[in-house]
Amino acid sequence: MSARDIIVRPIITEKTSVASADNNTVTFEVAKNANKTAIAQAIVEIYHVKPVSVNTVNVHPKKRRVGRYEGMTRAYKKAYVKFAENDSINIFGENND
Repeated sequence: MSARDIIVRPIITEKTSVASADNNTVTFEVAKNANKTAIAQAIVEIYHVKPVSVNTVNVHPKKRRVGRYEGMTRAYKKAYVKFAENDSINIFGENND
């Protein structure tokens, strides 16, 4: 698996924005079969920054309704990647010059 197959996308919500500001932690959606070691290696390969820790969570599907139709949200795996105090990554792709 390549690094781009392991890291699917960053997850940007209010909760992850607070974690990013307070704990220098970034949240990513990752492949279901990826382990913590593979996720850390993919982060180093893509962003050239070594993470301090990687925590993973399997997000289970939930029931949702739209009118009379009922379905399920999709299941996915997310990873909380913590960086050192002086390290950071730019997930928005902006240039901070």
